[in-house]
Amino acid sequence: MASVESYETKSGTRYRVRYRMPNGKQTDKRGFKRKRDAEQFLNTVEVKKMTGDYIAPSLGRITVAELAPDWLKEKKASVAPSNYRTLDSAWRTHVEPRWGGVRIGDVTQDAVRDWIVDMRLAAQERAEAKGKPDINAGATTVIRAFGVLASILDTAVETKKLLPKNLARGKTVSRVLPTKTMKRHVYLKSDDVARLAKEAGKHRLLVLMLAYCGPRWGELIALRVRDVDIVRGRLTVADNAVQLGVDHAKGPTKGKEIRSVPVPRFVLTELVAHIKGRAPDALVFLHPDDATKYLPRPKTVDGWFTGAVKRAEVQPITPHDLRHTCASLAVSAGANVLALARLLGHKDAKETLNTYSDLFDEDLDKVASAMDKAYAPPERGHDVGTPECGQNVGTSPDRAFCGEEKCPSPARTDDGRKRWRRDLNPRRGVTPHTLSRRAP
Repeated sequence: MASVESYETKSGTRYRVRYRMPNGKQTDKRGFKRKRDAEQFLNTVEVKKMTGDYIAPSLGRITVAELAPDWLKEKKASVAPSNYRTLDSAWRTHVEPRWGGVRIGDVTQDAVRDWIVDMRLAAQERAEAKGKPDINAGATTVIRAFGVLASILDTAVETKKLLPKNLARGKTVSRVLPTKTMKRHVYLKSDDVARLAKEAGKHRLLVLMLAYCGPRWGELIALRVRDVDIVRGRLTVADNAVQLGVDHAKGPTKGKEIRSVPVPRFVLTELVAHIKGRAPDALVFLHPDDATKYLPRPKTVDGWFTGAVKRAEVQPITPHDLRHTCASLAVSAGANVLALARLLGHKDAKETLNTYSDLFDEDLDKVASAMDKAYAPPERGHDVGTPECGQNVGTSPDRAFCGEEKCPSPARTDDGRKRWRRDLNPRRGVTPHTLSRRAP
């Protein structure tokens, strides 16, 4: 049974609280100057035991740095090497210096909020010093650093049961997190791609495959001769080689699925000539110094790709932008959303629509044209709102009605009152407002 007991010290009477933890072991807390304070503490403990929120006070003294090694070990085993590298860097650069020595029980939303604000202000100052002021500067870095801290504390709550809840998460923190802005997509036309491929010289085929097959850079340089199906005109995209410094880490594709990618015939012709005579395990695109190594990504400033872009006089782009160009060219050629999703390796069409929604704006116009063609009344003489009709629906009540005999719109009756033309729509109770909500 829990109890409150008094005891004497040199400083006077003090009170001790004895109680049992959820595991049945007895413990106590003493030093209360007032019996009322001891009883309040005991009541709080009993409530937390009943709600499942009780955590032993000693467990909250573990620091964030003590939990980090196990968390990093788990991530290393479960995420791609390139992803793990960014998480490890975020921990060492941003999280450990600020939170490594802090006890997990002392992490508060206010402290996390102030940390995020400080990182954002520092990133904004760096951007302004470069002449590119941006309120969301460093958004990726800040969000990743917060994610590392919050995920470590999630482990303390869910796995190790060291905390009742993660105080790093909440509205106070989410309000100050920056927003990642989507980079504007750059689309090249087929003529631009042809000029770029020509200026790329020995890398001509690589440019064509990026622009017309749509693989990611790491997926393209990981292709081997055995992945090329000449008969079907397909590529089997199964691996991804991510560059980490000067080395590469081979792993599964971003979607962790193997996909089949069609190759246009004119690109396939050059590809067949390019791999002729090579062993099945040989890489399609070879390292200039070692055929067993992956082709490195071109340098940003003075690399071969940047030079080809300047000579071709096309928009400033990166190799990854050619993937967006592939999406644009495929849609222009008549590819639907599902086919485009399979081509690019998206998990579902929703991801494709969210990424390339701007490519499907014309579909809205096609929907209106198709519905007009399918459902327009046969006696329609001219379209509503045209100069012939003179109608301007929505500008004012008076101008929303037309007196033309052939116009399928509301008109005045002999007594001057505005009524829906029943000769065009004999159903009772139908008005311009309800018609739009009913099936034809």
